[in-house]
Amino acid sequence: GLITMASFNKFNNNCYRDAMIVPLINCGTSVFAGLVIFSVLGFMSHETGIDIKNVVTQGPGLAFVAYPEAVVKLPISPLWAVLFFLMLFAVGLDTQFGMFETMTSAFIDEFPHLLKNRKVLFTAFFCFIEFLLGIPCVMQGGIYVLQIMDWYCATFSLMLLSLTECVVIAWIYGTDRFYKDIELMIGFQPCLWWKICWKYITPVTIAFVWLFSVTQLSPVTYGKYEYPDGAIVIGWMLGLVSLMPIPICAILAILREKGSFYERIKKLVHHTDDWGPAVEKHRVRYLQSLQNSQESLDSVMCHLY
Repeated sequence: GLITMASFNKFNNNCYRDAMIVPLINCGTSVFAGLVIFSVLGFMSHETGIDIKNVVTQGPGLAFVAYPEAVVKLPISPLWAVLFFLMLFAVGLDTQFGMFETMTSAFIDEFPHLLKNRKVLFTAFFCFIEFLLGIPCVMQGGIYVLQIMDWYCATFSLMLLSLTECVVIAWIYGTDRFYKDIELMIGFQPCLWWKICWKYITPVTIAFVWLFSVTQLSPVTYGKYEYPDGAIVIGWMLGLVSLMPIPICAILAILREKGSFYERIKKLVHHTDDWGPAVEKHRVRYLQSLQNSQESLDSVMCHLY
């Protein structure tokens, strides 16, 4: 979602500033929400005499059971109830804007000749499809469907996708080339700390969190209800469906290339000839930066030999 939204920025937008502001706001909001939520859980534990770990089960029960119960005990409780559920509605709605735009932009970018001039119709069609897919989640057993989706899709696939993106940029495309691209856009290169994070700290951290999540992952449950084996299989399929395009597209790209397996891989890990800014004036600057980098490399090689 962040990458999709960033793709609509102007070429010279200060992405360096955004890369610091967005995580700070995101983490700050999470810390603030945590203070609110755990204070409410502590209050509920005190009121009911139940141990805090047993006040509410994990999952959506916190937002739709425990928190509303606490709101009822506040002064002017109807006001807080309205504000709380308006907040939930707003958070859910703007999350859907981001995720939905990511999906529609991906299809339109992949099939521009077919969909670019039909964006409104295509968006309406996908809204209808997602409306149909959302119906099971609001039916009587919808909470069990929602729990499966939350259990297997929230972290498992997201971590692997993030790790893949980080490794591709840092180790295949190259942080030095990436630094040059950023300098072309904002006029200066980020400090060395970013390169260290991209190459070492971030991949190791993501891999550790992913491995920890996988080792701690148990079959899905909701309260005391244990799901049948068929539901667990469906959950794993939902979690893996977003990962499958990576190996499938990689295999298709290898099969379409010519030459030995090594030659195909060597060619595919380099960017294509049409890679670069879409706007002509920015593309000229980009190609000039590549030429300058190659001239500098040739100069160094001449001195060495």
